[in-house]
Amino acid sequence: MKLIRFGAEGNEKPGVQLPDGTRIDVSAFGQDYNEEFFGSNGIEQLENWLKTNQDNCPIISNDTRLGVPLTRPSKIVCVGLNYAKHAQEAGMAIPKEPVLFFKSTTALCGPNDDVIIPKNSEKTDWEVELAIVIGKKASYVKEVDAFNYVAGYVLHNDVSERAFQIEKEGQWCKGKGCDTFAPLGPFIATKDEIKNPNNLELWLDVNGERLQYSSTSDFIFNVQEVVSYISQYMTLLPGDIISTGTPFGVGLGFNPPKYLKPGDTMELGIEGLGTSKQVAKAYK
Repeated sequence: MKLIRFGAEGNEKPGVQLPDGTRIDVSAFGQDYNEEFFGSNGIEQLENWLKTNQDNCPIISNDTRLGVPLTRPSKIVCVGLNYAKHAQEAGMAIPKEPVLFFKSTTALCGPNDDVIIPKNSEKTDWEVELAIVIGKKASYVKEVDAFNYVAGYVLHNDVSERAFQIEKEGQWCKGKGCDTFAPLGPFIATKDEIKNPNNLELWLDVNGERLQYSSTSDFIFNVQEVVSYISQYMTLLPGDIISTGTPFGVGLGFNPPKYLKPGDTMELGIEGLGTSKQVAKAYK
């Protein structure tokens, strides 16, 4: 299934995108896409419910806003420098084990919402990434069992402010957690829809120019490795997000660097996970 949430910001409802692209309202199912849903077999329950109720679900207009395709999770854990060429363009060594940082859950926004360039920012950057949605409580997970803890996958733009991230003291979270810095969606594809998450094409354009194009086959640490690794250091809860890193082609890596300006448009996509589009706007 493809899980969506739709409607005005703060008033989103759960929906499903059907194989033909039609979007339906599943509010009558009675659950939103939250920790309880993912952790209590909600995906299977929703599939069974749709077998007898799908024809009665209202159709959602194509011009209806899409929101974040799950309610605010307990955490967003990100893997840095997970593609060798990206580490090289950032001027950093290829990591021997996953580099982790957190992204604020208040950074989440809909897949086509505006990205707000923060106050005093001069180096706001883009990062197309595959994100994993956790399906059940995970602690000390073995790699061989990692996929048992995955609910699905979703497209993520890990927007980053490089001066905040790199030039200021402390950890990367200052450059990663600004409002609107985590456009997510358009939908969560349940794991049965993605045959091999470690071999998906992903891309990002800025103002129509392709700047990122790669495959998750270039991961340094693949999906099962990062799920297992992170679970050694913290408990992952149902609905938590793991963002798996970005390939080369970010603004920081160009000579001279390229950064977002008000009015710039980012369009991005991952094979099997749809596309999203954000316009950069100045902070007011």
